[in-house]
Amino acid sequence: MHFGFKMAASMRQYLLCFAHEHVEFRLAELRAITSIFGIKAELNDPEYDQSNPFLLLRLPSDSCADKIMARTMLGRFMIEVWGQGNSWTDLRQSLKLYPEDKKAPYNVNADMSFCFRMRTLGKKLGMVEKLAIIEDLAEFLDFKGKVDLKNPEQVFHIYADYGLTPNKIPEQPYKVYFGRLIAEGQRQLEQLYSVKKRHFIGNTSMDATLSLLMANQAQLRPGLVTFDPFVGTGSLLVGSAHFGSYVMGGDININIIHGRGKTSRKGAAQYRGKDENIRANLRQYGLEHLYLDVLVSDFSCQVWREQPVFDAIITDPPYGIRESTRKIGSTKEPTVNEDQAAQHIPSKTNYHLSDIFTDLLNFSARFLRLHGRLVYWLPVCRPEYTEDQVPRHPCLSLVANSEQPLSTTIGRRLITMEKTRHIEDLMDDAAEAEIRDSFYQEHNAIREKVFGKHVREQKMKLMNKSEPR
Repeated sequence: MHFGFKMAASMRQYLLCFAHEHVEFRLAELRAITSIFGIKAELNDPEYDQSNPFLLLRLPSDSCADKIMARTMLGRFMIEVWGQGNSWTDLRQSLKLYPEDKKAPYNVNADMSFCFRMRTLGKKLGMVEKLAIIEDLAEFLDFKGKVDLKNPEQVFHIYADYGLTPNKIPEQPYKVYFGRLIAEGQRQLEQLYSVKKRHFIGNTSMDATLSLLMANQAQLRPGLVTFDPFVGTGSLLVGSAHFGSYVMGGDININIIHGRGKTSRKGAAQYRGKDENIRANLRQYGLEHLYLDVLVSDFSCQVWREQPVFDAIITDPPYGIRESTRKIGSTKEPTVNEDQAAQHIPSKTNYHLSDIFTDLLNFSARFLRLHGRLVYWLPVCRPEYTEDQVPRHPCLSLVANSEQPLSTTIGRRLITMEKTRHIEDLMDDAAEAEIRDSFYQEHNAIREKVFGKHVREQKMKLMNKSEPR
């Protein structure tokens, strides 16, 4: 896979229009998708600003564009660029220079229906203004076909970029693009897999967009096996199964695994029904055939035979905020005899975040197949974040690190790693994961940043200042 900036004359130019969310994830997802299909993609601008929703790139063919858009959660549309410019006049000049032989198969004749669609960024245009622009371009391009707004054979897009500064909206756009629509992204999956409509949910169920985004980062496809060691209600398994991967998971919470206890759904019965479980979620979406199993397990005490068995590990470990960080353990001597062991539920103790993440990387280094991917969320205190807080392992290479801000102080980073070496290939086969920064060594390190004593004191000071004297 090539994802660079060298311009190839034989490649066609396309414009990818992104949805305005999860800005830092845009290029990471695009790189993952092009790598899945072995697509050679080249960016026009080596200094592309990820806050810009318009990305110009070159691809070998329309089929490559179709493959990308069939997977992307952040891309809205992709068009083949026929013209672009810094003004409407520049756009017309650019359209004149576009080769006729490339236009010919799609240039609208009397027997072909078409429509124009116009979208703007940073400024709302009235229908009268939009129609004037569309009619002017249609006349300039001399399209002879029939206009069909419902089922056109060809769709042409006009994009006008007025910038993202709300108080400085220019009269004329900074950039305009015109081109033929190739494909739309998979934004409709957000509604299809919406947590609000899901049969079995919990307090920390991952939303559909991020679940599918993580599956793309893991490069999932049919026939692979994906494991979530902190499976919860299985939201990540749903996103993984959508792309054809077999799924399985584990969790220390016996009630979640068996679908017991109080429901998290507002306005529903107090307790979960008999059919509320992870398998039922997959059945709801017609994905039950990809469900392998889930098991009650303590991630700090492995139950697996040590060999590479998983193609991907995707997980959202507990941070200690909405779900506690626990593992099996006790400060007391065990008193359970053999007769009681089968029914015994062991006591639990604190599981420090530093141990959770180093255990996760050590597990991945041993149980991932070569070139398999680990995708997980790392909670961070944004003002204190440094790259030394990202866990490392000699067998795993960092592929992507993208932030999702949750507040001004707290965020989480989606870490994508790829297994590039076997444990056996290291000179020291006992090599372990490490976190160079000591931030996660305190129990409930993230929770303290949200609910700690110093946070409460600061809030009280602000409240006292705001009270009238």
